[in-house]
Amino acid sequence: MTTVVITGAGAGVGRATAEEFARAGYDVALLSRDPERLERAAAELRRHGVRALALPTDVADAAAVEAAAERVERELGPIDVWVNVAMATVFSPVADLTSEEVARGTAVTYLGQVHGMMSALKRMRTRNRGAIVNVGSALAYRSVPLQSVYCGAKAAIRGFTDSLRSEIIHDRLDVRIAMVDLPAVNTPQFDWALNKTGRRAKPVAPIFQPEVAARAIRFAAENPRREVWVGFSTVKAILGNRVAPGLIDRYLARAGYSGQLTGQPKPDGAPANLFEPVKGDYAAHGRFDARSRSRSMMMLTDRHRAAAWGVAGLLVLLGLHRLARRFDV
Repeated sequence: MTTVVITGAGAGVGRATAEEFARAGYDVALLSRDPERLERAAAELRRHGVRALALPTDVADAAAVEAAAERVERELGPIDVWVNVAMATVFSPVADLTSEEVARGTAVTYLGQVHGMMSALKRMRTRNRGAIVNVGSALAYRSVPLQSVYCGAKAAIRGFTDSLRSEIIHDRLDVRIAMVDLPAVNTPQFDWALNKTGRRAKPVAPIFQPEVAARAIRFAAENPRREVWVGFSTVKAILGNRVAPGLIDRYLARAGYSGQLTGQPKPDGAPANLFEPVKGDYAAHGRFDARSRSRSMMMLTDRHRAAAWGVAGLLVLLGLHRLARRFDV
């Protein structure tokens, strides 16, 4: 039986990813902070006939991640796949952030993945096999206003991953490492992320269901891919920023706020999960089911990447041309 460790497995993309691997017959170790929600998730996975181990863990704590890895190998066996999903963010202008909020968001989103990579590699290199999948974002390449903490952390993950990838090649290890860069996904984060804007947050359309991300993550774990870009919106953000970053700066200055905020005021007493987990029966999906897509053409074209990227590049250039005309550039 193959064993996978998934961080952030209590809700959102992590929860959907745990379900995806369990359906495929993997034994699953789930790492997240809320014990009750994590155990509910594990109980659901066991219905697929696999073993599921709930391990309440704050991934910002390196010792806790290492202890979880030790317990996984003791109870489920060797770790074959490690998936880093856990994240925390703040919706806020930089001027309104505190240093504690920046430190905590960075510790969870960036250092949480670093801790996972280090614990996974420590075990995989002795056996000379395994796969590590880091969940990135289009926002690792093209930052947006109001999410500086998240964008900075995702960019840092990309830098650390690239360094580790070169070291794995240098050491001639049969350990694969991949990044899966996601678009906007319908998860609970838009209701429980710390929000200092005064308005309810929303993902920027197009929005994808978390199962789309989960399928991409399993694909990356099972196939030799350096990166997997999910959704054409991710392709546009990455390629567009390479071609015309200044133009996109100005576009986001005008549209980046309204694109991420609804016209509704943030409810009084709205939860915030940055420093403490939010209680409740949250699962993979957020409140945007009616607006979310369950398929991604970019995943369907992954086996024909050269042609797909050629077409995507042309479409991005056409889009930038139209954007430049709007700004009289």
